[in-house]
Amino acid sequence: MAGRWIEHWDPENETFWREKGEPIARRNLWFSVLSEHIGFSIWTLWSVMVLFMGPEYGVDPAGKFFLISTATLVGALVRIPYTFAVARFGGRNWTVFSAFTLLVPTVAAFLVMEPGTSYPTFVAVAALTGIGGGNFASSMTNINAFFPLRKKGWALGLNAGGGNIGVPVVQLVGLLVIGTAGAMHPRIVLGVYIPLIVVAGLCAARFMDNLAPVQNDTGAAKDAARDPHTWIMAVLYIGTFGSFIGYSFAFGLVLQTQFGRTPLQAASLTFIGPLLGSLIRPVGGWLADRYGGARITLGNYAAMAAATGVVVYASGIESLTVFLIGFTALFVLTGLGNGSTFKMIPGIFHAKAIAQGLRGEEAAAQGRRLSGAAMGLIGAVGALGGLAINLAFRQSFQTSGTGTAAFWSFLVFYGVCFALTWAVYLRRTAEVPAKPQLNYAEV
Repeated sequence: MAGRWIEHWDPENETFWREKGEPIARRNLWFSVLSEHIGFSIWTLWSVMVLFMGPEYGVDPAGKFFLISTATLVGALVRIPYTFAVARFGGRNWTVFSAFTLLVPTVAAFLVMEPGTSYPTFVAVAALTGIGGGNFASSMTNINAFFPLRKKGWALGLNAGGGNIGVPVVQLVGLLVIGTAGAMHPRIVLGVYIPLIVVAGLCAARFMDNLAPVQNDTGAAKDAARDPHTWIMAVLYIGTFGSFIGYSFAFGLVLQTQFGRTPLQAASLTFIGPLLGSLIRPVGGWLADRYGGARITLGNYAAMAAATGVVVYASGIESLTVFLIGFTALFVLTGLGNGSTFKMIPGIFHAKAIAQGLRGEEAAAQGRRLSGAAMGLIGAVGALGGLAINLAFRQSFQTSGTGTAAFWSFLVFYGVCFALTWAVYLRRTAEVPAKPQLNYAEV
């Protein structure tokens, strides 16, 4: 692709940002959100398709959980190459390509979504939808390069939140189809998205830009992979985004399997949690900009553990109302934590650059270099948390018929994340005074 290239980009320079940078960055942000939004909808497509799969499809609950797990796994794995594709091909160029590529799984699902299709075919098509998960990684890496550090929490939160809303939107479309045409017409959902994919690709081609300074740097990937903070943040992101995407995929099936909801009843409830979690993600980024990502993340994990306790209690007394309250709170908190954890990433690497003696644009460039590479790895591992959640639900329902055991394991993990956040980023340590201090509480 040819594409438009911007040769000079210095967002940390306030004059450049005010006079030229901000309008360009905002324009790229809005159309990045559109493409990522559609990508999330296609990635989570099978959380809706399984609601259409009645007894005539011959797929039991465990088989349905495996379908959504397959999509989750592929979406996690493709995030790594998608991250580095931005620097290799340009943010605009890759957004155009990745948007149009979504036609492949959508058209494939349109062709096979009917009773009588073999289960391996459903698994293969569900795997194809995983490419929609890669759009998040390339989009976040691209937008990270456009904005100055002081604006990253808001920009990354808005970019990711707008993308995350693709989850409840596709579920709302599914609800409208089931409520109007009935559960026998899944192809209507797919027919809605095919033209939207084309629109997203054309808009990216017309309105987005490539940044020439963002050059492919295999050394950055190696440096980020060697840095322990990359993997610490990956664990924390498992707890926030892994929970968000895992719950988004599984919520409708849990309502059907544990509480006996019909497809229409499940679809009428499924979208609420992902919608609230998506909308609040920019708020998590904004709070992290203002108060420090580590502080917000710590408090968020405490609240997630409490909400999980409510869900466990509701499962025990078989109260759908209490269950929905606890689960909705979990969705909101995963969204808030998504924003705060992702804000921490550029802050951590910028702080390390300063501790190494770099200053000004040199420190900012080093921070962007490593944080952009780290985001792909962190995003991929975080998405694998969604796979773990789906597999935990599958095992829990197979052995006990409820999701209670799975929720207990999630509660323990949130406790681990709380302890890790405090120990690494907030606990005061007695270091040698001459040694540069890394003020991680502010990241």
